[in-house]
Amino acid sequence: MTKLIKQPTIITAAGNKPKEIKEFIGRVNSDTSQLSIAKMKSPPGWTEPGQRPEFDEYTVVLKGMLQVKTRTEVIKVMAGQAIHAKAGEWIQYSTPEKEGAEYIAVCLPAFSPETVHRDE
Repeated sequence: MTKLIKQPTIITAAGNKPKEIKEFIGRVNSDTSQLSIAKMKSPPGWTEPGQRPEFDEYTVVLKGMLQVKTRTEVIKVMAGQAIHAKAGEWIQYSTPEKEGAEYIAVCLPAFSPETVHRDE
């Protein structure tokens, strides 16, 4: 059955500064475990703990720059670009530049605190 998602749910983000997460589709807002879709707005200087999630994450940057650190490289994902982080890979996201970043994140299966496996 087709279902209208009238509005997102605001989710509390991990990291050193407040970050806005609006979950449109996922475990919280639509009771969907197959995938999650959220719009993020990260402030300048935001960083989150490293993680080794059990889900693939596809990210499309809308504004600014999202920095993605892996065990072997640091990737700067600019507005209009996308990145795919594979399940099981260690990764860390941050927005070090002065404008921060806005981006859409799609997780398959859906994001959950139990499957993200953040560093201590």
